[in-house]
Amino acid sequence: MIQTVLSTLIEVVVPLSVPIIGGALIERFQRLDTKPLLTLYLYFLSPAIILDTLAHAKISFDDIYLTAAFTLLNVLLLWGTASGISKVMKFSAPDQAGLTLVSVLTNSANYGIPLVLLAFGQAGLDKASVYIIGQMLIINTLGVYFAARSHFSVKNAVKSVLSLPAIYAAILAMLLRGFDLHLPAEVAKGINMAAGAYSPVVLAILGAQMMKVGTMPSPKGERTAFWIGIAVRMLIGPLLALLVLNLLGISGKLHSVLFILASMPVAVNAVILAERFNASPLFVSRCILWTTLASFLVLPLLIALVSG
Repeated sequence: MIQTVLSTLIEVVVPLSVPIIGGALIERFQRLDTKPLLTLYLYFLSPAIILDTLAHAKISFDDIYLTAAFTLLNVLLLWGTASGISKVMKFSAPDQAGLTLVSVLTNSANYGIPLVLLAFGQAGLDKASVYIIGQMLIINTLGVYFAARSHFSVKNAVKSVLSLPAIYAAILAMLLRGFDLHLPAEVAKGINMAAGAYSPVVLAILGAQMMKVGTMPSPKGERTAFWIGIAVRMLIGPLLALLVLNLLGISGKLHSVLFILASMPVAVNAVILAERFNASPLFVSRCILWTTLASFLVLPLLIALVSG
């Protein structure tokens, strides 16, 4: 077991850490401006990898149905867990919103895509594609609601979803598959090249953002919420994911991929929503930093368990 964990650590985490460390070092010494890179990621690289993956993904209707059911049920359980803990601990409204964001929103795109590709190969990434798109929808709909229920607007949420090029890339890929059509070879090759740039760019962005979070002042009076957030995302989250996977009877590679994606650290997008709606952004930022650092040790162990 130890040998398997070490092997996973070397073969998966070490390659991922190179662009993360690179981004962190650039931020530390050159003050990397991530806004243009985030625009590149959101409007070009993200739709490119989704279109490239979904257009060629070997995934059955049963996989799509089970992934959608898992995503919905898992989110509901995590939401209920965060709400229950918040009521028992008598958290303030901002801390409750922050804990919900930390619990529900996972970094399945920026971090999950390259991790799954390295750990499970292209077949694993095929299985992961539906879950990742589901997380994008959740972040831009339920994520807004979690961050600011009193400010929630269905109209604005729909606008937010419809503004994402990734959604249209997914629709295009589904249409191409449904009608057994293909993009011109030259266009498909260009999209594949763009998709190849996804992982190093987004991991460098993650490294820079982690460095920024690490230099933020520690929030006062949020220590309890912070540790509970860490426990929910890194301990309770994986246990609930296993429960849902067993309830739905999901097995094989789909089980392994969904379990790892559901065990990912907090999504970077969570702090964007937290800052916008004053949902304890410093608490959320610290959880992003420390769950990401913890994942470098936890995820190899989990990958070894599901792979064994």
